[in-house]
Amino acid sequence: MNIIPRQALPRAAWALEQGGVHPLLAQLFAARGIQSHDELDDSLAKLLPPATMKGTQQAAALLADAIAANQRLCIVADYDCDGATACAVALRGLRLLGATQVSYIVPDRVVDGYGLTAPIAQRVKDSGADVLITVDNGIASMDGVAHARALGLRVLVTDHHLPASVNGQIVLPDADVLVNPNQPGCDFASKSIAGVGVMFYVLLALRAELRARGHFDNSSQPKLDALLPLVALGTVADVVKLDANNRRLVAQGLKRIRSGSLPIGIARLFVAAGRNASVATTFDFGFALGPRINAAGRLADMTLGIECLVTDDAARADELARALDAINRERRVIEGDMREQALNIAESLFEEGQDAPAAICVFDPDFHEGVVGIVASRIKDKLHRPSFVFAASGAPGKEHELKGSGRSIAGFHLRDALDLVAKRHPGVLLRFGGHAMAAGCSIAEEHFDTFEAALSQVAREWLDAATLTRRLETDGPLKPEYRRVELVDALHKEVWGQGFPAPTFSEEMDVISQRLVGEKHLALKLKHQGQPVDAIWFGHTEPLSAKVVLAFRLDADEWQGQRRVRFLIEAAQG
Repeated sequence: MNIIPRQALPRAAWALEQGGVHPLLAQLFAARGIQSHDELDDSLAKLLPPATMKGTQQAAALLADAIAANQRLCIVADYDCDGATACAVALRGLRLLGATQVSYIVPDRVVDGYGLTAPIAQRVKDSGADVLITVDNGIASMDGVAHARALGLRVLVTDHHLPASVNGQIVLPDADVLVNPNQPGCDFASKSIAGVGVMFYVLLALRAELRARGHFDNSSQPKLDALLPLVALGTVADVVKLDANNRRLVAQGLKRIRSGSLPIGIARLFVAAGRNASVATTFDFGFALGPRINAAGRLADMTLGIECLVTDDAARADELARALDAINRERRVIEGDMREQALNIAESLFEEGQDAPAAICVFDPDFHEGVVGIVASRIKDKLHRPSFVFAASGAPGKEHELKGSGRSIAGFHLRDALDLVAKRHPGVLLRFGGHAMAAGCSIAEEHFDTFEAALSQVAREWLDAATLTRRLETDGPLKPEYRRVELVDALHKEVWGQGFPAPTFSEEMDVISQRLVGEKHLALKLKHQGQPVDAIWFGHTEPLSAKVVLAFRLDADEWQGQRRVRFLIEAAQG
């Protein structure tokens, strides 16, 4: 582990301070590329214009025509939190804008697989729909889109994933309208917007189209900002890069949640998770609410998650939030057992006398396909290698297939790696897709060894010793005058996440005392800048040396009615 302080441009930090930003926040923002106070303006007026996202105008016209003709709209969702929130945004938003017949279908992870398939298109047609709308999927669903159109459905694809390519050429589905910032020819600056954000932008364009048609004016138009808590939740939970536009969407959602303006389902999820919505943070989205919604898609039916987000009935919302919490507890048990087994397999690859693998692939017949992605992430975090975890497919007729989910490290584009494996070993990959840091694929069980060797070969070619050494960038030492509860609260209010990491500090400290608590956490008393401070290292049991360089985040701990600063240890060096 190399702990490396990131550099903040002094001129940028000074400019931010001159604009009224607290010196600590100015340092943190400057180290994350913020150079002016204007970049911190999170008002809705600063959002990128919907017209700059290719396809939004055509999507708005299609939907406005459908609403005018009182046609039936059916949303095909995805079974993760981004897909669920995108579906909820579409349902709520379309109804706000005058659609009276809107329904949805969410695929089953095991039976249907990913994306819009021909059987799902048939189900949409059988439901009596006239227009099929995908959210958070569809960009690679060539067959499903073609079948839907052959059935007479009009198809609007809204997605944010990378398009498929064949022999180096990008291939797009033949939809009536395609909205995706990552499609060729789209100038939308925020390429990392989540699927829920794409759908929100389509609704903004639809509202403008309806306004132009005279359905309402600026003063009487429906307020779509009520959807922003859902947009914020889905954006953070999907771990997309928090660029300026995404940070604005998340900040606006958080403001509404903290003020009490949030869907009742999100409010009940906060309660079920034991969190306080009035001081909501991005951490709550990523580690409390998001996992509870995702659990439905992993182990049960994502309909539970979507219904929780769209209901306006308090009792129903409470019932669904409790159900999601129970499913998430079950997921934790399954994940815990599977993670231990998968880590044992992965760590055996690093045994003495063997060359450490550049990539890790793990499979066991007893693995549950619903949690392979989470386990792959845990392996990647612990061993710092691109990691794939496979489970046997439970889909009818696909008993000899393995479904895998992968997570990557910086410097290794996982989807591009899969593309190269597919080119070098035709027929091994039955299906694949994803992003730089997360991807999925299906293979025949007999080809597991071939895939493992092929992925490792690509990793050896693309990664060097420096890339394979874990690096943790931090914000350097923390001045003792900044070790205050009110500053901790101020930090927690900001938008942190993927691509805009939460503040982590590092410096050498003396360890005054240390003891195990709960058998798996290390409680510490440290001397920081000559003063004692409490700290805890969750999930760590190995004792530390008397003097050590620690990377830590700031937290406020409450004891006997008194709040005080506590360090949350992230890593140690030396």
